[in-house]
Amino acid sequence: MEKKRIRIIVAYDGTNYHGWQLQENGITIEEELNRCLSELLGERIRVIGASRTDSGVHAMGNVAVFDTQNRMPAEKVAYALNQRLPEDIRIQKSEEVPPDWHPRHCHSIKTYEYRIYRAEFSMPVKRLYSYFFYRPLDIVCMREAAACLEGEHDFRSFCQTGAQVESTVRTLYAVQVEEQGADLVVKIRGNGFLYNMVRIIVGTLIEVGQGKREPESMWEVLAARDRCAAGPTAPAHGLTLVKYEFL
Repeated sequence: MEKKRIRIIVAYDGTNYHGWQLQENGITIEEELNRCLSELLGERIRVIGASRTDSGVHAMGNVAVFDTQNRMPAEKVAYALNQRLPEDIRIQKSEEVPPDWHPRHCHSIKTYEYRIYRAEFSMPVKRLYSYFFYRPLDIVCMREAAACLEGEHDFRSFCQTGAQVESTVRTLYAVQVEEQGADLVVKIRGNGFLYNMVRIIVGTLIEVGQGKREPESMWEVLAARDRCAAGPTAPAHGLTLVKYEFL
């Protein structure tokens, strides 16, 4: 029987998972998808994910594909799979794609959002999805610094040490700092991201907001091509992969 390739849009609360990719030391999103799909379709299924989000990171629109010989219509897979998955993982859409379509081998734009909750005291219902920060932040300076990062740059300074990549050059189409009530949202849209890149950018922007570094110092950080030149890595739980756009 001929195989078909199905693409799924996956949303998840990453709190209880050790990231997307299969790990020996803890349960992952990929592991749960493989298990539930294999049970549902009656064959060994291994998904290929577009983005390998880190432990604790959330997603509203990660993308994965898998091959199957099962005759279930592709658009019905989402409904059937959601009956088996844990409630903190939900498929938003399923559809058939060409057999050679690969989520990491085509041009795409990813959008991430990082939420910072600013208040005197923490808010329990926000603790899993935003980084609580009680010190004042200069939003104008953070926006000036963020603008320096837009465009094509070598982002080696914003990549976790030890990451194995062929190139650290990426293009960011927009780096926005938006106020949404008590939440400060850093929204970043780009053609690709390095390991911990968004969280390091946010950590550096927070230092700018605190007055620990000037907005224009971002140019020096980029030029240094050295992780030590940038700020700390912001906690994972404030980060959400919002959506993928395939070109």
